[in-house]
Amino acid sequence: MSDRSPLPPVRLTSEPELARDALASPLLSRAVRLARWAGGQTRVDTGGALVEEQLPAAAEVLGLSGHDAAACASEAWRVAVDTGLVEVVDEDAGTVAPGRELGLLTGGSPRDVLAVWLTALEAVLADASVPDLEGLVDAMDEGGPVDLSALGWDPRAEAEFLDGVLASLYRLTAGEEGPGGHPVPLPALAASVIVPSDMGEPTNAVLEQVSEAMMRLDDQFRLLEPLGLVEYRPVDESLMTEAEDAEEAEDTRGAVGEPSAPVDEADVARYGMVRLTPLGLYGLRARLLEAGHEAPAVGDLVDKGADALLDGTAGFGPAATHAETAQWLARREPLAAARELLGAARGADAGAPLRRLRCQQALSLVGAEAEPALREVLDDAELGGLARVWLTERGLGDVPAPSQEMIFWLTIDTVAAQLAAEGNSDELHALVQGLAEQHSGFFTAAWRVDHPQTADVLEAMGRLHPDKRIAKEARKAAFRARSAQRS
Repeated sequence: MSDRSPLPPVRLTSEPELARDALASPLLSRAVRLARWAGGQTRVDTGGALVEEQLPAAAEVLGLSGHDAAACASEAWRVAVDTGLVEVVDEDAGTVAPGRELGLLTGGSPRDVLAVWLTALEAVLADASVPDLEGLVDAMDEGGPVDLSALGWDPRAEAEFLDGVLASLYRLTAGEEGPGGHPVPLPALAASVIVPSDMGEPTNAVLEQVSEAMMRLDDQFRLLEPLGLVEYRPVDESLMTEAEDAEEAEDTRGAVGEPSAPVDEADVARYGMVRLTPLGLYGLRARLLEAGHEAPAVGDLVDKGADALLDGTAGFGPAATHAETAQWLARREPLAAARELLGAARGADAGAPLRRLRCQQALSLVGAEAEPALREVLDDAELGGLARVWLTERGLGDVPAPSQEMIFWLTIDTVAAQLAAEGNSDELHALVQGLAEQHSGFFTAAWRVDHPQTADVLEAMGRLHPDKRIAKEARKAAFRARSAQRS
């Protein structure tokens, strides 16, 4: 998880709901049942694993049958030991007893339950980073030396690869839709950590790397799904036996990159689909925070001041901003909240326009009880414009008309805020075009506006406006504004 670029804000499910999901996850619930079954007659080897003779009994306790029953029981036992649900009480005799952590799952808080689940997650991730070691097992059986390099396995690199994939899945799915987001095709997920961002059409060599990574990830997500981290639709096994003809290769290319023609969703799904569960979103965020990343979640700012709210939501999308702000306001008296927001919105620094936009959005959620706070700033050069907008939108009377200077200042401030919030968006293009079309002589007056970002805004308008003549006017106005600032 070496990528330190900003992570999207996420909306987490409540801890009680997450704890219920954790207890209901197949792997942890099996580990709990085995911990309750364990007693004085249960025998383990020196590594704490169940001795082979007891695996059938463990599988029976779990209601498992079939060729993989013993393996599933062994996996659940390892989780029970790694999480402290089971403790080895006598290493020489290989005896065990229920561990202290077992009581936390029934008598502890939701956070206690989630702590046990997070420990289980680390154990399963460690297992998932280990490849198929048939060669290693054969070497050990023959008493030969263990050569990891001959297996092509670098434990650290394997763990970092899986961490990178999970971080990418977090970025791709933790969005405006809420916990988990939409399923991500496995080829796209593999490509996100392998294909260089500046590469146009992936080369055959890169596509081969993506294909190999997909197969590794298919095995890994099959291991991670029983713990409740992801919902996973595995790779269609028939793909393994189909001939790799040109049509099949082109299908794979379409799944990985930007297809030139519509791709059948069912065909893409054959290559595997994965999404984070709400519990998985919680778990990955906990790991990202532990690794030193900034991983914001809606609700983080409810106990902080208005300055932290306005700055903290600067990079949020609309839905996350609305949810965070609504929670913040719910804990405060409307008039006091409005005054605090207006005070935090002042400033001439680079982030001030976006703070004022976030303030305006927050005030739109406040009722008429906040009216006195807005009237108090009607004569304020920075806040008077948005105060008039707020009062007028609510049909409140006795709102003084803004001066021409205030109108232009508010316009520049609004565009500066939109630039910071959205960049080169369709909405911003429409705003820029509308301003130039609705106000004749706009640029003649705009360059004189006493706003610290006047020149930057006019330059941006010159870049964004599709009409070459108007764009040229904007650039000329920006030059005049810079000259005025220097003089």
